[in-house]
Amino acid sequence: MAKKDEKSHKNSPLIGIDIGGTGIKGGIVDIKKGKLLGERFRVPTPQPATPEAVAEVVAQVVAELSSRPEAPAADSPVGVTFPGIIQHGVVHSAANVDKEWLNTDIDALLTKRLGRPVEVINDADAAGLAEARYGAGEGVDGTVLVITLGTGIGSAFIFDGKLVPNAELGHLEVDGFDAESKASAVARERDGLTWDEYSVLLQRYFSHVEFLFSPELFIVGGGISKRADEYLPNLDLRTKIVPAELRNEAGIVGAALEIAIKHKLTK
Repeated sequence: MAKKDEKSHKNSPLIGIDIGGTGIKGGIVDIKKGKLLGERFRVPTPQPATPEAVAEVVAQVVAELSSRPEAPAADSPVGVTFPGIIQHGVVHSAANVDKEWLNTDIDALLTKRLGRPVEVINDADAAGLAEARYGAGEGVDGTVLVITLGTGIGSAFIFDGKLVPNAELGHLEVDGFDAESKASAVARERDGLTWDEYSVLLQRYFSHVEFLFSPELFIVGGGISKRADEYLPNLDLRTKIVPAELRNEAGIVGAALEIAIKHKLTK
């Protein structure tokens, strides 16, 4: 993007898109405040979720958002999340979408389809980046680890406000098992655990992560962060641990923030 274009977009709202296994949602993000301008827009994820099919739905969501009065300029960059490992714009894992995604240059695919600059970030990384900038991690220096408890365990590693991408801390081995196979929110439901029983597993997991990284702060996201009072008080850690604040908007906000950072449209 030319320098004059970057200057023209400085501090302007940006579009963020969050690709999920069941839905693709987007919104127009106020980068200064980390909040959505207007309602988010959601379309079901196509089945099968092939690259071409998903690209079409992303284009549909961007077109809807671009038609709104508060929309950014038509040539402004778009940030997108994806539920897999993203390295240099290429997909290296695809657990909840079609296997055709593996080794796909998703940045190039979406940039070509939308006709505007697109950069893609792992979904947990996006949520963590947003939470560190605008949510529970705002103003915290050093290492902040955002851990999402859902179908698996997602994680984002933030140091001094900057993202260290693709930290897959849900796959650490704890007690001989992949951590997310025992300590995710889905595992709690599957195994019929009480909150007290679940807290024991979370204690083992967070103690292990704490020993490895000595973070300044843990932020716990995912759907069960709404029930944080059921388990967080049971955990005995040196590190402060708090629930996430941005909830379902974190991915959209983080996607827009990442593109703003990459294109030097924010500090």
